[in-house]
Amino acid sequence: MVENAPVLIPVIYMAACMLISLTRLRYRWLAYPMALAATVLASATALGILYHVTRHGSFNYYFGGWVPPIGIEYVIDPLSAFVLTVINIVAGLVLYHSLNVNRLELGRKVVPYYAVAMLLMLGLNGIVLTGDFFNLFVFLEISSLASYGLIAVGERGSAFAAFRYLILGTVGASFYLLGLGFLHLNTGSLNMADLAAIIPNLEFGKDPAIVIALVMMTVGICIKMAIFPLHGWLPDAYTLAPSTSSALIAPIGTKVASYILIRTLFFVYGVDLVTEGIPVTTILGWLSAIGIIYGSILAIAQSELKRMLAYSSIAQIGYIGLGISMANPLGFIGAVLHVLNHAFMKACLFLVAANLRTQVGHSDISRFDDSYRVKMPWTMAAFTTAAISMVGLPPLAGFFSKWYLALATIENSQWVFLAVILISSLLNAVYFFRVIEKVYMKSPSGVADDAGAGNDPAQFGSGEPTSSMVIPVLVFAAALLLIGIFNALIVTTLIQPMMPPGM
Repeated sequence: MVENAPVLIPVIYMAACMLISLTRLRYRWLAYPMALAATVLASATALGILYHVTRHGSFNYYFGGWVPPIGIEYVIDPLSAFVLTVINIVAGLVLYHSLNVNRLELGRKVVPYYAVAMLLMLGLNGIVLTGDFFNLFVFLEISSLASYGLIAVGERGSAFAAFRYLILGTVGASFYLLGLGFLHLNTGSLNMADLAAIIPNLEFGKDPAIVIALVMMTVGICIKMAIFPLHGWLPDAYTLAPSTSSALIAPIGTKVASYILIRTLFFVYGVDLVTEGIPVTTILGWLSAIGIIYGSILAIAQSELKRMLAYSSIAQIGYIGLGISMANPLGFIGAVLHVLNHAFMKACLFLVAANLRTQVGHSDISRFDDSYRVKMPWTMAAFTTAAISMVGLPPLAGFFSKWYLALATIENSQWVFLAVILISSLLNAVYFFRVIEKVYMKSPSGVADDAGAGNDPAQFGSGEPTSSMVIPVLVFAAALLLIGIFNALIVTTLIQPMMPPGM
C-alpha cells in the first residue's frame, strides 16, 4: 500500500484544485475546508512515506508498469521523503491559519485563491517526487505559474511584483530547459538515476555540452532559489503578496528549489565532479556568502516587518547555498537541517506579521510598542522564539544548522565563510532584537508610563486573533524548540541516511 502512496499526493491536490474551482461564489465557504482537508491528507500521507523510508529504505513507483529510462517514475528516498513531509506540514499549518486573514484581504477572491494554492502544492510535491528532469521541469512551471497568481492578488503593486517574478522566473526556466537540452543531446536520457550512471563515464574535455548543461541548469535553479545576485524578484514579491501567500511561498518555495540544486549537483553529477571538475561549488559559495551579508544589512534598513523578513530570506537562503558549496558531510547536514529550520522559522514569522496586520492594521516596526506584548502575548512569544532561532541561539533549531555550517567551513579551512556566518548572526541580532526591544520595552506613544495615568493596554487594539491564527504560530514556535532539543536524533535518523554517494 505504501508503495502506491507517492502518486496519491499529487492526485489529492489536483482533485482539490478541481473541486474548489467548481464551488464558485455560491459555495465559496467550501473552499477553505476543502483546501485544508487536502493538505492534512497529503501531510498524513507524507508522514507515512517518511516512516516507511526510515524503516525499510528507498522505493520507486513506476507509471504504467514501464521501467525507466523509458517510463516515468517517482523516486522516494530519504531526501525526497524528508522534503515532502516538511513542505506539506508547513502548508497545512499555513492554510489552517488562512481563514480569517484571507476573508479580510481577498474577499470574493478566496475560491480561485485556494484553487491556485492547491496547484502550487501539486507542483512542489511533483518536483520532490519525480525521478526525471523533464517532469521536474513541468512541475516547476506549474508551481511557478501558481506562485505568480498567488502573489498578484495582493496589495497595490503586487501585480507588478508578480510580473517581475514572472519575467525572472521565465529566464530561469529557460536556462534550465536549455541545460536539459544539452544534457539529453549528449546522454540520450533525462532520468536522474540513468544520468548518474552515465555522466561519470564521460570525458569532459570531449563533451563540453555536459558542462554547459550543468552551468545553465544551476543558473536557472539559483534564480528560483533567489541566490544573490539573482534575487531581484524576491523582496517585492514577499512584501506585497497577500499574507497567506508570503507565509506559504517564502518557507517552502525556495526550499524546493534548494532540493533541486542538491539533487542535481550531488546525486546526478556527483560530488567529485562539481568540486574538482567544474568549480560550481566555489562560485556558489562566494555568491551565497555575499548574499548572506547583503540580505542581513538590507534587513536592518527596513521599517516594515514583511519587507524585513523578505530581505532576511535572501540571507537565510545564502546559508543553504553555503552549506551546499562546502560539499562535505557537515555542510550537507547543515544545509538540509536549515531547509527544515528556515521553513518553520519563516512560516512562523510571516504568520505573526499576518496576525499583526489583521489585528492592528499594519506591520510597521516604528509603530510597535509594549502594548503589542500585552494584548497579543502568544503571538509575540512565538515571534520572539522564531527570532531568537533565526539569530542562532541555543537551544533553538537555528543554532544547530548554523553550528554544522560553521564546522563545515572549519573542515574546509574556509575562514572567510566562517567569519560570514558569525558576522551575519550578529546582524540578525540587530534587526530582530530591534523589534523585540520595541515590543517588550517601548511605552505606547503619547501614553504615560504610569498605569494610573491611563496606560491601559486594552485601548490599543483588539488583542489576540482567533485561535485558528494563534495555534499555528505556537506550533511552529514549539517545533523550533523541539527540533533544537532533538537535533541529534533528526540528524542521525533522517539526514545522515540521505548522504550523497562519495561524500
